[in-house]
Amino acid sequence: MSDITLGIIGSGQLGSLLCQAAKKLKVKTIVISDDEKGPAQNYADEFIFSRYDDEDKIKEFVSKADIVTYEFENIPVEILKQINKEKKVLPKPDINQVIQNRNLEKTFLNDLGIKTTDWAFIKSAEDIKKNEKLLPGILKTSTLGYDGHGQFVLNSLADIKKDWCFTADYILEKKVDLKKEISVVIARFSNGETYTYEPIENVHKDQILKHSKIPADISSKTFQEAQLNAKSIAEKLGYIGVMCVEYFIDQNDNILTNEIAPRVHNSGHLTINAFNVSQFENHIRAVCDLKMKPIKKISNAAQMKNILGSEIKEFRKKSYSDKEFFFDYQKKEIKDKRKMGHLTILEG
Repeated sequence: MSDITLGIIGSGQLGSLLCQAAKKLKVKTIVISDDEKGPAQNYADEFIFSRYDDEDKIKEFVSKADIVTYEFENIPVEILKQINKEKKVLPKPDINQVIQNRNLEKTFLNDLGIKTTDWAFIKSAEDIKKNEKLLPGILKTSTLGYDGHGQFVLNSLADIKKDWCFTADYILEKKVDLKKEISVVIARFSNGETYTYEPIENVHKDQILKHSKIPADISSKTFQEAQLNAKSIAEKLGYIGVMCVEYFIDQNDNILTNEIAPRVHNSGHLTINAFNVSQFENHIRAVCDLKMKPIKKISNAAQMKNILGSEIKEFRKKSYSDKEFFFDYQKKEIKDKRKMGHLTILEG
């Protein structure tokens, strides 16, 4: 067993897969979560059930960890900063502060010379009217949005609801004439070494990731630009760990950065079986300051399917070939559209 104990905030499937990768590297894990039934407790060496604002429980968690990371970004930045005073938090809290706010994130990307969708900061219905050129568009809360939450389609000014009070900040993004979506997962280490996985092609349904595959059906120019942008972002942020950059590709093959996820990513699940070092192992290695391992592809082609809600029942009954890898997240409750597991298929 390693001398390192890694603290992980959050107990969902990403936390579970991080704990499993940590075990492989003989790194102990302690997980804290406000979800008493979170599946990561099945793999963590220790589990603390607590609200994230419970000072006593946070102190207990911090006292037992050598370093802290997180499986989701919507954690109050002040809590991360408080933890960081005693134990290093990676990715750094200041990074999370930028990325969890769409206004700050878009500004950061544009200042770096990276193209995004056309957008505007919105605080009122009047701001939408001033930016009518962005319609049809999508109104998004500046913070706390994921898997389509906090998003509203606006085809015209008539779609503005009279009872909207705009108590939160928003951004309005012009709709993209979308050809496809891709993502790039990148690992960056404290010595500046990076490994950039190849672009992954993604298909969403109802704003939830349904299917991912490699190789992505994109031009070599788009392939290179997507990887270079991800590396530029990671270097500018001084990032340590694994992050994912999500892109839109429009009908003219322009690549537009949608958002940054400062963590391991759903689309990167296929790296567990398609590469000798997964995104999860790379994240553990990077944040625990372990040496980067040479990385190679195991399969030239792979696809990953998310298993949502009651679909899990049928997948639990099936048998699988040696090219198929079924992951059951062991969540105690089946809910509509909830990510319950995934299936990866190696094809070449």
